[in-house]
Amino acid sequence: MSSRSARRLLPALGLLALGLTLAACSGQTAGAGAQGLLNAAVSTRGLEVTRDQRYGPDARNVLDVYAPPNARNAPVVLFVHGGSWQSGDKEGHKFVGESLARAGYVTGVMNYRLAPQNRYPAYIQDTAAALRWMRDNAAKFGGNPDSLFVSGHSAGAFNAVEAVVNERWLREAGVPIRAVRGVIGIAGPYSYDFRDFQSRVAFPEGGTPDEIMPDRHVRPDAPPHLLLVAENDTTVHPQNALNMEAALKRAGVPVTRTVLPRLNHITVVGALARPLTFLGGTRQTVIDFIEAHRLK
Repeated sequence: MSSRSARRLLPALGLLALGLTLAACSGQTAGAGAQGLLNAAVSTRGLEVTRDQRYGPDARNVLDVYAPPNARNAPVVLFVHGGSWQSGDKEGHKFVGESLARAGYVTGVMNYRLAPQNRYPAYIQDTAAALRWMRDNAAKFGGNPDSLFVSGHSAGAFNAVEAVVNERWLREAGVPIRAVRGVIGIAGPYSYDFRDFQSRVAFPEGGTPDEIMPDRHVRPDAPPHLLLVAENDTTVHPQNALNMEAALKRAGVPVTRTVLPRLNHITVVGALARPLTFLGGTRQTVIDFIEAHRLK
């Protein structure tokens, strides 16, 4: 990019960053608008993009695959969107697929069944089923089926962590335990009393945190975890990651909890986008984790 082009782009990126920051305070409509701007700022030219691959019977059981050209034996990453289990979709996260594919990873960006029509564990079962699909189809896109990672933001981070730390879900989906090399949770609510929040509609009536929260389900042979926390997150309390880290450590599971300065609940995932890495270290931290734990 020429210096003149870069100068023209910087004001637009600044406005986009401001839009993401405001979206953290302004609800789903603002968030969707900021995502649209961000997706418009990235190009998938040169990548292999395969949309709407069906991993299950429900209309929402679809995912998009972003693959580097001529990939061979590449790590495979599944990304799970947030939205309080009640909203969000893969279309809003094209920027994640593009960013991770440019890093050299075969990346799936999934939809899952939404609450309140579909309560826990439906969206966890969907995450495990999508992991199965990614593993079964990895070779078609140049990926290594035994170098599998899962990541998610907010509610999607809960899904990603629970689908792996609770041995029930991978076993029921037919995913070999050791195929998953690592889990990356971004601003996830892993340990809270949902009964006190509007998000209670995503969980069974009469359910309790002890029955449902991922920090209560950790198996001792779970893979390494990276828990990313936004310093200025006012949506998901940092105690969630502290409790999850403690539970993983008690079980002997390798875990890194990283607090990313200046970021909030929205910009922490926005900083995965290549045009917005100036916001914070999300993208590089994720790449460093995958590179440290991938099959060589």
